Amino acid sequence: MGLAADIIIIMVAALIGALIAQRIKQPLILGYILAGIVVGPYTGGVTVGDIHEIELLAEIGVALLLFALGLEFSLSELKSVRYIALIGTPLQILLTITFGFYLGKYLGWSFVDALWLGALISLSSTMVTLKTLMSRGLVGTLSSRVMIGMLIVQDLAVIPMMIILPQLSTPGVGLPLLALAVVKSIFFLLVMFYLGRKLLPWLLAHVAQWNSRELFILSITAIGLGIGYATYLFGLSFAFGAFVAGMVLSESDYGHQALSDIVPLRDIFGLLFFTSVGMLIDPAFLLDKWDIILSLVLVVALFKGALFYGLAMLFGYINIVPIAVALGLFQVGEFSFVLARVGLETQAIDPDMYSLILAISVLSMMITPFASALALPLYKVKKRFFKHEPLLTENIPRLGLKDHVVIAGGGRVGQHVAHILTQLKLPFVIIELNHQRMLECKSAHFPTIYGDMSQKTVLDVSKVEAARLLLITTPSVITSQAIVKQAHLLKPQLPIIVRAEGVAHARALYESGVYMAVLPEMEAGLEIARQALLHLEIPVTVIQQYTDAVRQQLYAPIYQSASGHQLLAKLDNIKNMLEISWVTLSPESPLINKSIKDAAVRTRTGASIVGIIHEKIFYSNPKADYAFHQGDLVAVVGNQQERSAFKNLA
Repeated sequence: MGLAADIIIIMVAALIGALIAQRIKQPLILGYILAGIVVGPYTGGVTVGDIHEIELLAEIGVALLLFALGLEFSLSELKSVRYIALIGTPLQILLTITFGFYLGKYLGWSFVDALWLGALISLSSTMVTLKTLMSRGLVGTLSSRVMIGMLIVQDLAVIPMMIILPQLSTPGVGLPLLALAVVKSIFFLLVMFYLGRKLLPWLLAHVAQWNSRELFILSITAIGLGIGYATYLFGLSFAFGAFVAGMVLSESDYGHQALSDIVPLRDIFGLLFFTSVGMLIDPAFLLDKWDIILSLVLVVALFKGALFYGLAMLFGYINIVPIAVALGLFQVGEFSFVLARVGLETQAIDPDMYSLILAISVLSMMITPFASALALPLYKVKKRFFKHEPLLTENIPRLGLKDHVVIAGGGRVGQHVAHILTQLKLPFVIIELNHQRMLECKSAHFPTIYGDMSQKTVLDVSKVEAARLLLITTPSVITSQAIVKQAHLLKPQLPIIVRAEGVAHARALYESGVYMAVLPEMEAGLEIARQALLHLEIPVTVIQQYTDAVRQQLYAPIYQSASGHQLLAKLDNIKNMLEISWVTLSPESPLINKSIKDAAVRTRTGASIVGIIHEKIFYSNPKADYAFHQGDLVAVVGNQQERSAFKNLA
């Protein structure tokens, strides 16, 4: 079966490796790499026949990954990291090349070999870093944006390296080729961002009109890979063209749908890439040169990690960002394979050096998921032994925070609450750890603190001890409980309202001491049902009674699981909220044209009128001289007997 058989072998091996990795709670990419070692040409047993063909398919995985990355990140979102990406990355590459050169000279290598070593270790892995960030749910954080910005510039730097390094013996030939590559890159970018931004969205809009999901997926795949291949024919990077195509499409109305459709295809071809990486490893070579390989991996990882940490600090990034960047970009990347292959084909490097670079690259890639997971523990250790760094704050009132609402989470729910509080002129502050959401809150001019709400330092800055209320919008029960615990240490009687994702979640939060837990899915379902019943012309009073009964039925088990006087207060509070009825005044109602005072509603029924909707206008707590009209929707509060008395009166 040829290539088809090789793909089947890789898929089955990758599935087994992924299941093992998932079982031991490790990133799937490690399972893919180990699967590649098993089915590679150096281990015997079931072996892939044509590794070169698999490597070519794996290049599609890199292109699709960068295409999806372009769809997810627009130029406007990368503006915040442009300085470290455009200035810091070239500085990092030059310093790493210098370090690698002197390391090679220390090992006794020639001038050319030492320079090649520096260039090869200067590149980090876009594929591994992105997959690690995605698997840990960190895409969108400030540290991830710094890493992605630097990786993009590194990937672009591969093009001049591929031109210059093979020409080290004749530099006069390489410089004209480099100048030509720069001109081509500028021309391609101009065409894509001025012509492509008009042509590609128009093409997708035309395809979308036919309502064919299959045709739409085919279109976006053809656009991403087709433009990538065009840039390859143009003398530039295949993956670079796919990335630019993704960025152009991200500005269109179809960017989100294109991203969701391309992700499965990206993951399948990404699997081929990581498996092909594993197939390049020769266990015999590792055993023979294990001391040199491990020493170089350690030295390179320490130097690059320290360099990335220092650059992040130099460009003003604080808190966890320098640690996360250092532990995310210390490895040697997949484009080093491409660059090393060019050196091997042009006989600029020998096969032993090629194998050594492959071993260093693959081992450093395999370490990356483990090292990246250490960012948060190391940051906590750093905070314990060193002075706390200042938190990033935006739009905090000059007079400070007092009698305010603290909103833990600046996502859609948190921002919606913030809009309401802004309209009501009530003071509040948002705490958000996701950098993109923090920027959204900043652009909306909301008072915002960038940090982890479960940390005491952030709580101190948000002035929780002076707050009137804490709202927690995160769906994670563990995070919510951590925030509640820290907040109650500072202010034990602070009322806390949380978002719960189910009855079990709500019960756990009540046991943590929250004031109120809201079930968004249940409330959304009730609202959909209410709108449907209104459309079916069911009387408003019947709908209200139905929603009240459902709330009582759903929330009751939660409260019954708790105990103490706080439970009784919550039950009483809910009872009061539920005891409201809406009554529509028919043409025959004796209240028509009478004022509230003349009708003596409170005296005759005991119920209180708290609101009236007249011709789509809502009157809250209407005055005594308000005259009832036909069709008025009257809201009354009282016990069941009092509300029934008002219905009879009306």
